[in-house]
Parts: sequence; C-alpha cells; structure tokens
Amino acid sequence: MRTTVAALIRKDLQLERRSFESVPAMLMFSVTVFVLFHFGLDRNALAGDLAAGVLWVTLLLAAVLGMNRLFVAEREQGGFDAFLLAPVDRTAMFVAKAAVLFGFLVAVELIAVPAFVLLLLEPGIGQALPELLAVLLLADAGIAVVGTLVGALGVQTRARDLIIPLIALPLLVPVVIGASQATAPLFETGGADTLEVRWLGVLALYDAVFGLLAYAVFDYLLEE
Repeated sequence: MRTTVAALIRKDLQLERRSFESVPAMLMFSVTVFVLFHFGLDRNALAGDLAAGVLWVTLLLAAVLGMNRLFVAEREQGGFDAFLLAPVDRTAMFVAKAAVLFGFLVAVELIAVPAFVLLLLEPGIGQALPELLAVLLLADAGIAVVGTLVGALGVQTRARDLIIPLIALPLLVPVVIGASQATAPLFETGGADTLEVRWLGVLALYDAVFGLLAYAVFDYLLEE
C-alpha cells in the first residue's frame, strides 16, 4: 500500500507543479480576504475571538477550493476506472488524496498565516507560534480527511462546485469551533494567553473519528 500511496502522491504533486491550479488559488483567496478585512473593518487590529474567527473561516473557505479540484483529474481523464482495475488497495487513494490536501493546506498557510498576522494582528504574536502550529496541524488533518471524502462524493456530480461546499462546510463546523476556541486566547491583546489543551483534544478526537469513518466508507464511494 505504501508504494501505491507514494505513487499517487507523486502524481498529484507533479500535476499541481505543472498546472498550478489549487495552491495558488487557495493562497490568493486567503490573502485577498485578509486584505479586505484589513481595509473593511474600522479597526487598527483584531484580537481574541474575532481574529480567530476571521482566520479559520478564511482558511476553511480556501480549503474548499482545493477540495473542488482534488479529484478532477481522475474524473476527467479516466483515473477512477484505471484505479479500480488495478490490483491495489483502493483505500490507498483516500490516504494519498488526504495527504495531498493536507500538504496543500500547509503550503498555503506558510504564506497566508504570516499575511494574516501582518495585516490584522498587533505585534508580539510570535511568542504564540508553537501553540498556533499545533492547532493548525490538527485542524488541517480534519479538513483534509473530510475534504477528501466529500471531494470523492461531489466530483461524481455535475454541480460539484456547489455540492462539495454544501456538504463539507456543515461537517467542518466542529473544526472551526475547536480551532477558533483554541486560538482565540493566543490572539488576545497584550500578549498570548494560555492555550486550552481541551480544544486540542476535541480536534484530535474529531480527526480520529472522521478519519476512521472516511477510511471505512471510501471504498464504497469509489465503486459507486
């Protein structure tokens, strides 16, 4: 299975390197929204719950762009049929696609999060970077798992650009709540407060539950 997963990841990364369809779109959307909030809100800087909400809603909506494109090549070029005929574990595609989407999210956040800090936060947030990284990784894992499952379901329909957000966004509400609650203390004015570890536990539990669920049903979705 490792060989199959590695081959699928390599194929998707090469496709993205040649086309630049997903990551640049996700990045431009995120930065553009942060710029809009910078000029649209009558504030010098955001803090607390508001800052956390702006960050996570923006990142989630940007992730939807990646979900929409995740399985397009397989759909348009017959990749699904070829994969079903191959003598490999079909859940390898789920693992590979989730890893690719996770990588896309990390790549986007390497630029989008510093842009968010620069445009919308007061100086001094750097001391909260380790805690913020932990929240980002756990949230990205949940988004990647659910996004892969929903992307595989929505790509089979003609209205995938509408169906995928309608299904994915409600399922990812717990991620937004958990991530926002975890990061809100880090964005408080006057310095970072203590990170509430229980919200990291909520995100980890969400990742585990939906990861197992998606792994179990993906084979069925692929056949359908």
